[in-house]
Amino acid sequence: MTADAPEAGGIPGKRSLRPLSGVLAAMVVSLTGTRISVVALPWFVLVTTGNATRTGLVAFCEMAPYVVVKAFTGPVVDRIGPRAVSWTTDLASATAAAAVPLLHALDLLSFPLLLVLVALIGAARGPGDLAKEVMVPEAAERGRVPLERATGLAGVIERLASTVGLAAGGSLVALLGPLTGLAVNAGCFALGSVIIKLALPHGTGHAADEASSPAGGTEPGYWRRFGEGFTFLRGEPLLLTVIVMCGITNLLDAAITSLLVPVWARESGNGPTAIGLMGSAMGAAAVGGSLIAAVVAHRLRRRMVVLTGFLLAGAPRFLILALDAPLEAVLAVFALSGFGAGFVNPVLGAVLVERVPRRMLGRVNALGDSLAWAGIPLGGLLAGAAVTAAGLVPVLLACGTAYFLTTNLVGLRPEWREMDRTRGRGVLKTHSREDAPQGSANAAT
Repeated sequence: MTADAPEAGGIPGKRSLRPLSGVLAAMVVSLTGTRISVVALPWFVLVTTGNATRTGLVAFCEMAPYVVVKAFTGPVVDRIGPRAVSWTTDLASATAAAAVPLLHALDLLSFPLLLVLVALIGAARGPGDLAKEVMVPEAAERGRVPLERATGLAGVIERLASTVGLAAGGSLVALLGPLTGLAVNAGCFALGSVIIKLALPHGTGHAADEASSPAGGTEPGYWRRFGEGFTFLRGEPLLLTVIVMCGITNLLDAAITSLLVPVWARESGNGPTAIGLMGSAMGAAAVGGSLIAAVVAHRLRRRMVVLTGFLLAGAPRFLILALDAPLEAVLAVFALSGFGAGFVNPVLGAVLVERVPRRMLGRVNALGDSLAWAGIPLGGLLAGAAVTAAGLVPVLLACGTAYFLTTNLVGLRPEWREMDRTRGRGVLKTHSREDAPQGSANAAT
């Protein structure tokens, strides 16, 4: 299956960088707010409850709706268009996020109500993130920007947002408390909604199904669209293997980000500032790795780049925390891990961008994201229970070992050799999200 012929020529008309600039700007502010919340929300629960299990439960209640709703939103994004989905869901996220500090100030925020609010934030974030990803290739075509450059910019922006957001989150929480960070998160969502609503022309982010439906034909129903995306993704053994691996590594990443690092920061006495510094060091190095990968990765064997990147990005972070090393050593290891991680997503994006036709972009991207992210809601929950039962150091060692074995054993499977055969195969490149496994029914080499 290949993309429809009309897509090859791009979108006719006058060149305009406004759509791409608007999408990237909206991604910057929403991702920055989310990264601030990554520091503020766990710290808020830790200091108010002192319970690691409850902290993990909060992370679960945000990410489980994120993954589930995102999985089933793909056909809706394809049907009504990503622009409308993006600004409305960002506004919903802003409302739910603002309610947390407001209700706490009024002494009305119980723990069950907090779980409901973070679940609403997660349920709205999933479709919002998906919609922005889907708009990138169309915005690139309107600006006549090469797709690889546009997706590369999106990847770099995500890394930069992580760097700035985590640093800002650590500083805000240390200086003004976690509720200030949560309020800033709400403001970022609101600003992202305004940018998409006002900065993008109305013709941007149209429904993909409208362009691909036969004249006078019957529009396929929701479940048919959903089934087409599932069938499309199921036909790629390589991509399914990548999804399984990413599902496990994402679970472990969620465990260290949402639970293990905050617990380590509290027990070591380094506090929330250390959380921001660690995230910033990793994010800044990842930006550098991504930029270098954009220049040289196409000359290297893709499989070796991915395996080496995961080797640096995974186990070392867990092991350095388990060793009770000084903060300077921790920051150095996190920077090395970020540098390795910076190579992974551009290479996976180069493989995945060649495979999905535009009319199925929303549903396939949603399924790939959701399957790869399926372990994220469980990361903090399982880590919280494990730390409560066994202590921090044994859990760090177990997670680091699991990361190493997963990325090396899965990455050596035979179907991964296809990753090096994908380059230059002539398939129309129509889109990508650099860190979302996706698939195609045609595996021609």
